[in-house]
Amino acid sequence: MRIIRDYQFAEKSDRGASVAIGNFDGVHLGHQYVIDLARKEADALGAPLGIMTFEPHPREYFAPKSPPFRLMGSEARAHRLEKVGVERLYELSFNDTLSALTPREFAQDVIVDGLGLKHVVVGADFCFGQGRAGSADDLTALGKELGFGVTIAPLLSDDVGEVSSTAIRQALGDGRPQDAARMLGHLHRIEGEVIRGDQRGRDLGFPTANMSIAGLHPPKFGVYVVEIEILTGPHKGTYGGAASMGTRPMFGENIPNLESFIFDFKGDIYGEHLSVALIDYLRPEEVFDSLEALITQMNADCDKAREILAAR
Repeated sequence: MRIIRDYQFAEKSDRGASVAIGNFDGVHLGHQYVIDLARKEADALGAPLGIMTFEPHPREYFAPKSPPFRLMGSEARAHRLEKVGVERLYELSFNDTLSALTPREFAQDVIVDGLGLKHVVVGADFCFGQGRAGSADDLTALGKELGFGVTIAPLLSDDVGEVSSTAIRQALGDGRPQDAARMLGHLHRIEGEVIRGDQRGRDLGFPTANMSIAGLHPPKFGVYVVEIEILTGPHKGTYGGAASMGTRPMFGENIPNLESFIFDFKGDIYGEHLSVALIDYLRPEEVFDSLEALITQMNADCDKAREILAAR
């Protein structure tokens, strides 16, 4: 998959794609449906399958001090999009210039002149252009005028309700990773670099791989059953484990992070990149009367996690 970040300097081989447009936070089943529609058009046209998205997320750009809401960072999104077969990722820089384009200017300058797109697919609630002035119907009219096809995808629902990033955030915030996975079509993953912590877990007999969750919507704090994929380095592979998400209240106030204890693993993975999938929620964070009580509970958590992983 090729990543193109400037629509004004796209190479000839990166033009002429069939593209789904959106933020694709989570790459959930609704997003995958939109991508599949773009894929059908790509196959019919003999064109590359592409995604047009924006970085930073427009919501981050206009409200930089708002609480973190993203389900995944740009790197994790790119990994997931590549897995579903996307060939061109147009990850356009969202800045003053792009945000000031009118709907017509966006269609002309970005879609036609910049990228020469043959077809675009958007959701029924799609808005674009300065002040979100353009609708999906406006894009259809502009496509007819300017020479590119447009498909409007209906919003996708399941037995519970609309499949959306908002509903997935709610499920994760409630400690329901299995419900989130149902809407995502895959396990919710947190990706990032292993950073050095205070090594308290090592002292307790549970060495952990620590990762920042800064900038991401935080799932409910507590202990999870997880699947850890080591993406880089000599220990590449997939492992089971248990993880603590939160502030570690047993040891005072701390910056929220994710600490994963990898079962049956020994090795130095500082600086390597991990993808940690949330499988099940075991319990909330707690403050224990003693370190001995904490260790007893951690052993019980690991036993339960192994049982759940063995049953998958």
